[in-house]
Amino acid sequence: MRLLVGLGNPGKQYAFNRHNIGFLALDAIAEQYRFSPWRERFQGVIAEGTIGAEKVLALKPATYMNLSGQSVGEATRFFKIAPPDVFVLHDEIELAPGKVKVKQAGGSAGHNGIKSIDSHIGPDYWRVRLGVGRPDGKSQVKGHVLENFAKSDLDWLGPLLNAVADAAPLLMVGDENKFMTKIALQLNPPPEKKVSEKPVRKEVPPTETK
Repeated sequence: MRLLVGLGNPGKQYAFNRHNIGFLALDAIAEQYRFSPWRERFQGVIAEGTIGAEKVLALKPATYMNLSGQSVGEATRFFKIAPPDVFVLHDEIELAPGKVKVKQAGGSAGHNGIKSIDSHIGPDYWRVRLGVGRPDGKSQVKGHVLENFAKSDLDWLGPLLNAVADAAPLLMVGDENKFMTKIALQLNPPPEKKVSEKPVRKEVPPTETK
């Protein structure tokens, strides 16, 4: 079993915050692969389904971001899921809006949700970093991630969430490079090559000689 975690803050007032892009991405995945209805468990809400051949438990912690590890820890212990089978979708200010990077282990880079999960299950899980961009000043970071996405963000946000859902089977089998490549190509398809038309050579009938 794989555990797919989306990070965010519970409550309608936070639903469309940049900090909640993990929740939004997990919702898109659960909808596309027709997961079971969400129900309360493990200090959060869960849904179950399959992606490709993999059985997947989707989890949205309801503990607020800085205590996300409590929920993740409960779920992993109950189902005996090892950290390498855990994938956490979260916002990343160090990536441009719409960019996606995947890595296993590493530091928290100041992200309170990641820091909390590290403290409960260790660092060896996968982090799916969803770019939301960085504000100009360091003091503006908290306000930036706790603000709703701007109208201009909708041009890339919807396509990104769809692309993440489409590529999810690659992530579940551990092919993170193909996962990132598929998303990048779906969001920025290469221009179609123009086929140069060769001039048609007209056959000139031979002239008759007497």
